[in-house]
Amino acid sequence: MSSGPPPSQPTAPVDVFAKVRGHAREEQLNAAREAGLLPYFHVQDSAAQPVVTMEGAERVQLGSNNYLGLTSDPRVLQAAHDAIDAYGSGLTGSRLLNGTIPLHLELEAEIADWMGTEDAIVFSTGHQANVGTLGTILSPGDTVVADSGDHASILDGCLLSKAKLRPFRHNKLDKLEKQLQRAASDGGGVLVVVDGVFSMEGDIAPLPEIADLCGRYGARLMVDEAHGAGVLGARGAGTCELLGIEDRVDLRMGTFSKSLASCGGFIAGSTEVIDYLRISSRAFLFTASAVPAAVGAALAALRITRSDEGPALFAAVLDNARYLRDGLEALGYAVVQPQPIGDGRDVVTPIVPVLVGDDWKAALLWRALFDGGVFVNTALHPAVPPGGAMLRTSVMATHSRQDLDRALGAFERVKRDFEAEHGALPGPGSHG
Repeated sequence: MSSGPPPSQPTAPVDVFAKVRGHAREEQLNAAREAGLLPYFHVQDSAAQPVVTMEGAERVQLGSNNYLGLTSDPRVLQAAHDAIDAYGSGLTGSRLLNGTIPLHLELEAEIADWMGTEDAIVFSTGHQANVGTLGTILSPGDTVVADSGDHASILDGCLLSKAKLRPFRHNKLDKLEKQLQRAASDGGGVLVVVDGVFSMEGDIAPLPEIADLCGRYGARLMVDEAHGAGVLGARGAGTCELLGIEDRVDLRMGTFSKSLASCGGFIAGSTEVIDYLRISSRAFLFTASAVPAAVGAALAALRITRSDEGPALFAAVLDNARYLRDGLEALGYAVVQPQPIGDGRDVVTPIVPVLVGDDWKAALLWRALFDGGVFVNTALHPAVPPGGAMLRTSVMATHSRQDLDRALGAFERVKRDFEAEHGALPGPGSHG
């Protein structure tokens, strides 16, 4: 009687943590840390105002998304305190179960009215708003066409949905049309998703032309207004309002962590879609409700934005953006050009990126500015394409001319000293 082959020994499993050792960025990360050039995770010791205390020194804050400067507005702070007093520090449950309070319902109703839509739904974070909507509305048989510059949360939602993803080159309408032509034979529904204002480049999407293409090819359109809501348009409703296409957009996403001085996100659209999200979106159903203070603060900020004070705040932040952009260009930096929006008008959004090109040069410039009393954000590969490293500056309505002149003075000194040691930086006209 044959005993047969001996039982095979189980193979040793691959250590799932192996990927955290020796990864492609580890050497560069360690070198940046050792040189004091790591531009991330720095500690701010004060509120997000135009000038902050950061790691023991005052610095002009040009790295915040607090576009209207409302995070320290007494009315917003009081609303947060009032919400805590009324509802406690947390709700300890999802919106579906025990996590809905009257403030949520007021906020959703006022967002829908602001956006000019039938309804709106509030998520605990902006990331969840995109992931929870795209991961629910789309299914494996559908196609989603997305701009390559879209928010990471949009890509995450597309991947979660398992829909066919057809990306197109940033703001290239011919590439968008090619993807729509290909999507027509995919067999499912088609959704185009774009940012209204792109978070790194600061430019706006050509929404009228995108809406035309969606209409021609029978696609739905969703616009992420995270960096447009509270800034653009006569009532601050975002890029769709500014460009006059609100009635041609199916879904609009926004956040509370920029102009609305809090944390959270929303989707505005038709009642049937919003109701479907309320009972089907896992990111909504299985996440604890936002803390009452965040909801109360967002509602107060929204009401200020929609009040008679709103237009002056929108004008102030856009005026500051143009002043900073023009000042940087005059110093010889490569910055974005004002973007035409029709009727002889153009716009500079509150995001003013400075093209540097090389990652290490960007880190060195960031450090010199930091030491010179200015904080900016730094975008390095792979957050941007190779050779596309940039300093991302952003302004608030509450920045004074003195604040911005102080920052421009630091940029002038840093550029002079940097180029004397390391060679010329990209100049005006280099930003493509």
